[in-house]
Amino acid sequence: MNENEFLGALRRLPLHPGARGLTDDVALVDPYVVTADALVEGVHFLPTDPAADVGWKLAAVNLSDLAAKGAVPEGMVLAYPLRDADWDRGFLEGLGEALAAYSCPLIGGDTVSLPRGAPRILSATLLGRDAAAPPRAGARTGDALWVTGTLGDAGAGLAVARGEAGPAELLAAYRRPRPRLAEGRRLGPRATAMCDVSDGLLIDAGRMAAAAGLSVTVALDALPLSAPYRAFRGETQAARLAAATAGDDYELLFALPPGETPPVDAARVGRFAAGSGLTLFDGGEALPPPGRLGWLHGG
Repeated sequence: MNENEFLGALRRLPLHPGARGLTDDVALVDPYVVTADALVEGVHFLPTDPAADVGWKLAAVNLSDLAAKGAVPEGMVLAYPLRDADWDRGFLEGLGEALAAYSCPLIGGDTVSLPRGAPRILSATLLGRDAAAPPRAGARTGDALWVTGTLGDAGAGLAVARGEAGPAELLAAYRRPRPRLAEGRRLGPRATAMCDVSDGLLIDAGRMAAAAGLSVTVALDALPLSAPYRAFRGETQAARLAAATAGDDYELLFALPPGETPPVDAARVGRFAAGSGLTLFDGGEALPPPGRLGWLHGG
């Protein structure tokens, strides 16, 4: 099964009312927002990535889901596989830095043993409170599609981590993402729909549109790209497509009614309309969507 097929099978199981039909990255279990995310060695991080950075990233990717619901972190439950004492200590150092930076205390969790040579699988569950909780499925016809920050930096940073020469800022974007909690708090009461860009802007925008029963148009030339990214990848259409499909950015992707200006720094990158599917433009020219819109587990 790929990720979409597995989610379809899960929807046939008994679901909690707060599961939102498994169309979102969180569940609502009053008074909390609940999210769970895992990092797998060789999939989400490299075996050569510093353990402290992996610890930071595990917290950050979960916190990003809370940010997308405008939530305040309440705490973390950690599942951790023990294997190497030095790596474990490094992981805890980075995890502790992230939990302190974003005021998310540890609640508890579980430890297990890991066979020698097995890839690490790291998992955390986070609770959030006071959430406006705009759904992924809430976009309406005519809404504008916006994104915070810049795109593509983490994908380029992965290439740097694999040995390409490139700016340190890109490597940091891949290894130590910054969840947009403050922006999420401001956007939560106003956005009609919101999620974070974890798998790639195109695939996440498509999911947002599909959940709402709408189509979405994305303008590649409107994508916000950082100066380090432009220096590394250039300013070609291929570079813009790479930024739109790479994932791991953890920026907020959100819908606002037409004519409304977001209360945070963001770029307007598209629009929702009646219909279905994704339409792509670059400089006013229609493009066929790429074969790969972003990351799909099992795809």
